[in-house]
Amino acid sequence: MVPLLYLGGLVVLFLLWIKVKGLDYVIVHQRWIFVCLFLLPLSVIFDAYYYARAWLIFKMCSAPKLHDQRVRDIQRQVRDWRKERAKTYMCTGRPSWLTVSLRVGKYKKTHKNIMINMMDILEVDTKRQVVRVEPLANMGQVTALLNSIGWTLPVLPELDDLTVGGLVMGTGIESSSHIYGLFQHICVAYELVLADGSLVRCTEEENTDLFHAVPWSCGTLGFLVAAEIKIVPAKPWVKLHYEPVRGLENICKRFTEASANKQNTFVEGLQYSLDSAVIMTGTMTDHAEPDKINRIGLHFKPWFFKHVEGYLKKDCAGVEYIPLRHYYHRHTRSIFWELQDIIPFGNNPVFRWLFGWMVPPKISLLKLTQGETIRRLYEQHHVVQDMLVPMKHLQDAITRFHKDIEVYPLWLCPFLLPPGRGMVHPKGQEEELYVDIGAYGEPKVKHFEAKSSTSQLEKFVRDVHGFQMLYADVYMEREEFWEMFDGQLYHKLRDELGCKEAFPEVYDKICKSARH
Repeated sequence: MVPLLYLGGLVVLFLLWIKVKGLDYVIVHQRWIFVCLFLLPLSVIFDAYYYARAWLIFKMCSAPKLHDQRVRDIQRQVRDWRKERAKTYMCTGRPSWLTVSLRVGKYKKTHKNIMINMMDILEVDTKRQVVRVEPLANMGQVTALLNSIGWTLPVLPELDDLTVGGLVMGTGIESSSHIYGLFQHICVAYELVLADGSLVRCTEEENTDLFHAVPWSCGTLGFLVAAEIKIVPAKPWVKLHYEPVRGLENICKRFTEASANKQNTFVEGLQYSLDSAVIMTGTMTDHAEPDKINRIGLHFKPWFFKHVEGYLKKDCAGVEYIPLRHYYHRHTRSIFWELQDIIPFGNNPVFRWLFGWMVPPKISLLKLTQGETIRRLYEQHHVVQDMLVPMKHLQDAITRFHKDIEVYPLWLCPFLLPPGRGMVHPKGQEEELYVDIGAYGEPKVKHFEAKSSTSQLEKFVRDVHGFQMLYADVYMEREEFWEMFDGQLYHKLRDELGCKEAFPEVYDKICKSARH
């Protein structure tokens, strides 16, 4: 009884403190309190509900039947919009706070919202080696199911909450992309409801133009209702080599060599300063050496980027065996390294042991509760960007990042970019090795200003024929945007499919210059 009274007294004092200081003050200056007391428990409930729902639906084999009903409902909504002769564009009815992107989708308030409640895995076909999924199925669902039956995606982007629809209409990457390419390159079919309400399927052989134009289109050619994605046999362990490297030239040379070596199933780099990094190479294996096993996904384990930094501090290489699913989601618990800014003591052993099982808070809930003040602070004093540049320009790119924003660690992830006709492809007709440079955190340069600093990075990326991931803040003008991306096929299809009256152009949907 006494402990309960003590706890009750603490709660009362805490609520009085919030009343005196104001809720906005607490959320901005002591955000960890709000996150730990409210968002972490809510995130656990949120996850438990959706995982249980997905498992039950798949086991009961009801998803395909429900899928057809959902598709017909989307078609009905689109046809109703056409009958109304509305002058507003259409968009998905999913609230913008539910997306992983930090961008605020204000268009949701002015466009016709088409409700798309499609979050199921429909079928796993091991003979054809494909999985058919709905657009809101996320990577956490997909890995949980596929790994349990001995399969996996060739490219499985990191964060649990990333959805298939976001990865198709935007893009996705992982440390196996130096072999398989981006997420779009492992997709074999898309099913879409078009602006006239018709349902079409597109592949390399059927509706080929649409198949190549859908990736990076951000939902401006039609509503994705299903995708078929390649799967490959999985092995239970990843044998991971850690190699600390000093000197920028050495880092770029060693990273390029590792990325070009197809014997490496996984290649990743974490750069902790301009001249220090750890390069990791891995392969899937059936067996593990017992004394080298590291189950990094367990809640009490150190955050992965801190664990990797240990090899740099000790200046020694190492080898570990990591369970496959733990490896796939190695950065999830700390949201790469973003969580250290939200819960500064989150990697403390005591916190990990007691509360690590609730981490991370859902990104969607963080967005929902951040408020306008935090959003503006993040926009002006925080960077979340992924720039894709040719591997041959890696050294210049890292130097440019250091000069313009100085954010560390940097995430380095290689990928193979084949020739194509969509928005993103190499300059020539040959496949080319690229690298994703991910910068997430608070810039250390004194002259940082969000628009001008990001615009300088964007110009560098355009000049080397690179690309910017569109989930982030984009400051380019329209002409600059279409200089970076190839819009020839995209604009042709928008004319042919009647998209100009139904959906905004991708630039108008995602770029700040168009939205403000």
